[in-house]
Amino acid sequence: MQSRDCMLSNGRAGDQARRLAGAGYRGPVIDFSSPSVFKLTPVDPGSVYSQVAPLLIQGEQLIYAFKTTRDFVAFTNKRLIAANVQGMTGKKVDFTSLPYNKIQAFSIETAGNFDRDAELELYFSGLGKVRLEFKASSDIRALGQLIAGFIL
Repeated sequence: MQSRDCMLSNGRAGDQARRLAGAGYRGPVIDFSSPSVFKLTPVDPGSVYSQVAPLLIQGEQLIYAFKTTRDFVAFTNKRLIAANVQGMTGKKVDFTSLPYNKIQAFSIETAGNFDRDAELELYFSGLGKVRLEFKASSDIRALGQLIAGFIL
């Protein structure tokens, strides 16, 4: 299996995705079990807007975006959208939508002196825990405030 640039980790979530997909399942939309994780780096939301614009509903706005080499995660005022770019050409992209209204709890971990990455863990009803890792330059507290503002 080819490693992924971004991992939303959760074995249960991967199992859930397989059950939802049924017999036609060809692999997870997001690689929930890959041990390879590249840290997400903050980018201008405009740099991914053209890719997520067709997915946005009326009134939905792009707020934050983070990228790895090819994949990205976008935070809107309604949900988190994770994009997994596939293949050599990158023409095939799997998008996973995780709505804020399904989040039951979340936690943030700021970067430290020895642990140079920041983390966001989201606990979704019916899905379980989803973990995102960010480079230390990411404002993880702002993400925590964003999530809190939509779920509290």
